[in-house]
Amino acid sequence: MSSPMRKVSLRNLAAHKVRLALTVLSVVLGTAFVAGSFVFTDTLQKTFDGLFADAAKGVDVRVSGLEKGSSGVPLSELPKLEAVDGVRAVVPAVDGPIVLLGADKKPLQSGGAPSIGLSYTPPEQALGDPDVMVAGAPPAAPGQIALNEGAARKAGLAVGDRTQVLVPTSGVIDVTVSGIYQTPSDSGGFVGAQFDGAQARELFTDGSHVDYVDVAGTGVSQSELRDRVAAALPDLKVDTGDQVREDVKAEVNSALSFMNYFLLAFGAIALLVGTFIIYNTFSMIVAQRLRELALLRAIGASRKQVGRSVVLEALIVGLLGSALGIAAGVGLAYGLRAMLNGFDVGLPSGPLQLEPRTVIVALLVGVLVTVVSAYAPARRAAKVPPVAAMREEFSSTGDSLRVRTLVGAIAAVVGGALLLVGSRGTGGGAATTVGLGAAALIVAVLLAAPALSRPVVGALGAVFAKPFGPVGRLARTNAVRNPRRTAATAFALTLGLMLVSVIGVFGASAKESVNSLVDNGVRADYILAGPDSMGVPLGAAAAVEEVPGVADAVELHGVAVKIDDEEQFGTALSGQLDGVLDYTLEEGSAELVGTNMLVSRTTATEKGWRIGTPVVLTDRDGEQVTTNVTGIYADSQLLGKWMVPESVYEQVTPAAVRAVWAVLIEAQPGADLAAMRGDLAAATDKFLVVQVKDREEFKGSQGKQIDTLLAVLYGLLALAIVIAILGIINTLALSVVERRREIGMLRAVGMQRPQVRRTIYLESVLIAVFGAAVGVLLGVAFGWGFVSTLADEGLDVIAVPWGQVVAMLLGSAVVGVLAALWPAARAARTKPLEAIAGV
Repeated sequence: MSSPMRKVSLRNLAAHKVRLALTVLSVVLGTAFVAGSFVFTDTLQKTFDGLFADAAKGVDVRVSGLEKGSSGVPLSELPKLEAVDGVRAVVPAVDGPIVLLGADKKPLQSGGAPSIGLSYTPPEQALGDPDVMVAGAPPAAPGQIALNEGAARKAGLAVGDRTQVLVPTSGVIDVTVSGIYQTPSDSGGFVGAQFDGAQARELFTDGSHVDYVDVAGTGVSQSELRDRVAAALPDLKVDTGDQVREDVKAEVNSALSFMNYFLLAFGAIALLVGTFIIYNTFSMIVAQRLRELALLRAIGASRKQVGRSVVLEALIVGLLGSALGIAAGVGLAYGLRAMLNGFDVGLPSGPLQLEPRTVIVALLVGVLVTVVSAYAPARRAAKVPPVAAMREEFSSTGDSLRVRTLVGAIAAVVGGALLLVGSRGTGGGAATTVGLGAAALIVAVLLAAPALSRPVVGALGAVFAKPFGPVGRLARTNAVRNPRRTAATAFALTLGLMLVSVIGVFGASAKESVNSLVDNGVRADYILAGPDSMGVPLGAAAAVEEVPGVADAVELHGVAVKIDDEEQFGTALSGQLDGVLDYTLEEGSAELVGTNMLVSRTTATEKGWRIGTPVVLTDRDGEQVTTNVTGIYADSQLLGKWMVPESVYEQVTPAAVRAVWAVLIEAQPGADLAAMRGDLAAATDKFLVVQVKDREEFKGSQGKQIDTLLAVLYGLLALAIVIAILGIINTLALSVVERRREIGMLRAVGMQRPQVRRTIYLESVLIAVFGAAVGVLLGVAFGWGFVSTLADEGLDVIAVPWGQVVAMLLGSAVVGVLAALWPAARAARTKPLEAIAGV
């Protein structure tokens, strides 16, 4: 570009500081989420890498069971392992889940971090760096524990304090804190209680197996040692230490990549919303500068030079906005981590990581989006004939909307058809069809929104404008005068509220499905529940069986086996179905004893099973148990595909991994339920984490978990809404600049400042309500379509959160007023004579 045109571009930016700030802000918000997503996940990745590198430090070989979930390594094999040439040290893994009682006598909440008990390893036996005791001494006898610093601090415990530890498979243990040790890094809510070796084996193993055994070698490579150990123990899985570390990192990377995609999806949404703001802004800037650009053409500037000058401005805005967006992204990552820690998810902490890749991607994305958004307005500006643009009556509202509206209508028909077809099926294929339909409908709204805005905003204006008389009519006229601008401004809010509505429908449907499942499937009077990661401690059912008024206490277990070489998951019960669960028996008997097996109608049909069919269950150790189909029941999400008695569950599930999902309690006829509840709470008090709930409370607890997840999603989506609101502010502010002479004329003929402000308020409300209404309508339709495809996954009730829908529509009107405060004040300060004179 020639130097004079470059100077024109730079001086134009400097001369319109407010316009520049608003445009830069839209780029900042769009790129901040992308940068923040990378910073957040890179920080977690770095911290996790350090944690797991330390966790497996010094391990040359690991010996484990052939399959995850098996009994593990027999302790009887340890002498063989110790005798292998090149083996220096052998350390069996002895650990298991626990709940630690804090100084306040309440269970310590670790969030999503592990809370485990483990065997203390003396320094002379440690494979890597031994744990450093910062206070006290290691556990030397049963009843003593050493705690990591983070857990001791969070629990308020010090050396010498007495407390209790719940081991789900063994009950409550009285312990004394003998020492506090240092961990390599602060791993969030992690709780690590080290026990004396003998007590740890008693608490966390079946006495004959451990999950795995770590080995350190001397004078031999890892691969050579692995081969020697594998030759000595051919029936076990043997990996090198490097392979173990790589496998763990791969699992973490997989989990973090999902989170990264998840966050980047929200970043893309924010960027998409920002794109419309940037595009709208540059369209308005070009419209306001048509006479200026025409004058440049008249004095010799070519079309290319004019177009390049606009693109140069976009490039500068993109670079500036992206650079600020990267800084904002670091702050966003910090805030995101603080928000998730507020939900107590137990994230590890560490310094924020800003990788070069993050800087490059954020710059590229921000600059490309800004330049591409400005390209169309730049071309339009370059094509304007100089003489036409210098006329007062020249209109810049654009070409006819007929073609884009027609294409939008076709896309709407195709999208609606795909949405209906996809919603009639289930599974991935149906969800993909619904997704394609949703994409087509979004494109349809994008294309047809200008034409749609005229009648809709006009109708809304008739409602909102009537009480305000001429001021209301003027606001309605302003809102429909440039339908492209109105539609582009509203579309940003449409996208944000569309996504909020989709998530709202998912959440409401999930809660209603759970409620329906409990209402129609559970007959139990009370339910014993525990933490999701642990379930109910073993022994809780036995503890309540003697409570006055209890007729039966039935434990529910999850069963994982292989049937015909395929992984299968079922349910096991410690008692009978009658009295605690509702079901429809179609054939045979419902008695769960011996090796009986009950199957659902769909499973029986798919497998070709009938009453009397033998079914072989193969556990993770390769041992087999033969059951017989003795009953077939109607399909039920609560009962699952098949059920077996507890005796079969114990045969196919190693003792170390047995767990209780819940305990269903049936009351005797005429029992005093209120009194029985108090007795149940007293009987389970020693288990620390057990909660006694009736059916309504159980439904409420499940709904609370869903609400927690939704809160995180809404928190992330809030950014898109904020961007949309700033987009409305941006558009209105630029519109005030564009209409400065018009506002000056109105002020000259008698319009008062409050009337000017009300006009801008009403115009903003009309745009916001239009965008919100379209977004909510799309969101409810998409939510209905996607939930319909998940009927086979348990979401068999579709619910619309009508209260939320009404709140969003009313909130959008409030948003319209708030967004218009500054532009309205700016318009009201317009001086009539200066505006008319163009000063």
